[in-house]
Parts: sequence; C-alpha cells; structure tokens
Amino acid sequence: MKKMILALVCCAVSLSAFAGGNIDAGKALTEKYSCFACHGKDFKSPIDPSYPKLAGQNQDYIQHALTAYKRGDGPNGRNNAIMDGQVKPLSDQDIKDLAAYLHSLPGELTAHR
Repeated sequence: MKKMILALVCCAVSLSAFAGGNIDAGKALTEKYSCFACHGKDFKSPIDPSYPKLAGQNQDYIQHALTAYKRGDGPNGRNNAIMDGQVKPLSDQDIKDLAAYLHSLPGELTAHR
C-alpha cells in the first residue's frame, strides 16, 4: 500500500513539472516562429503599441491567450489574422513551453518570487 501511494505521489509530481512547460523548448519555438518580429527582440518592445509586451507576462494568461487564438473566432476564442496562422500548428505542450519561456523573461508586467 505504501509503495502504491509513493508511486502515485511521484506521478503527480512528474505531471505537474511537465505541465509547467519547458523554458528551453519555449525559447526555441519563439525563434522558429519569429515571435520577436512583432513583439520585439526582448519581448517587451513590440513594433506596434497595440501589440502586447510578453516578457514577464503571467504564464497562465499567455497559455489562455494562445489557446484562445488557436480556437479562433467563436465562443471563448480570439481572432487575429497574424496570430491565427502562428498558433494553428502549436500543440498544447508547445503553448505551455512558450508561456513558460515568456514568463521567465525579465519584464515590467509581473513580480517574480
């Protein structure tokens, strides 16, 4: 019984670590999809003031926003011609990785603990 409980705890810890996203994989994705072209090389100086600053943004917010763009126009979705094309090929794990990387960057949006 104790071994079973220990195994379950280990699985839960592993899943939560995986759910957090991989910073290095997220960085590679920002390079692959050239996110800096619109959001700036430092991800806090976008080329247009209407584009969001991403560096330091809350991880959950980034995941939610990217998922909404992936859903597209409709209930709980977002519609943007540029972002629609960028997020379509992303997996759920890609979105978590991107969110983890962007959240890890120094920015003026959140206080890191």
